[in-house]
Amino acid sequence: MKVNHILLTTDLSPESLHPCEPVGEFARAVGARITLLHIVEELRISPHGAPLAPPIKPVDTEERTQNAQAALEEQRAVLGEGVEVEIKVVSAEKIAPTVESYAKANDVDLICLSTHGRTGFRHLVLGSVAEAIIRHSTIPVLTFPQPK
Repeated sequence: MKVNHILLTTDLSPESLHPCEPVGEFARAVGARITLLHIVEELRISPHGAPLAPPIKPVDTEERTQNAQAALEEQRAVLGEGVEVEIKVVSAEKIAPTVESYAKANDVDLICLSTHGRTGFRHLVLGSVAEAIIRHSTIPVLTFPQPK
């Protein structure tokens, strides 16, 4: 399998930094470029007192996008020197399908992501973006579990 383009997803948490160094090393070894992707989740809310009104977008999306851009610049340094890195921030309602569509639209050969290792009630309530990406992706996915 030839890997030219790696998509490294991040939620900007400390756990999502775990794959940065090994993915950077792998990209240098195979001559691939990396897109460091963060998705700003647009949680639509119903206006107070109007439950039948259409949901509205939060007003802080642009601020969250700018903060994410700055955080990705810091994460770029963890990937190391000698590898081409593009930073991309996208806003969307659902993360997993957005990762998949971004990967398809941008000729990604490998999706890399960190798993948070949530179990039980936290997994049930919070869901698992990593699991949804793995389950539905037609592009190979490489996951990095959290160290014990």
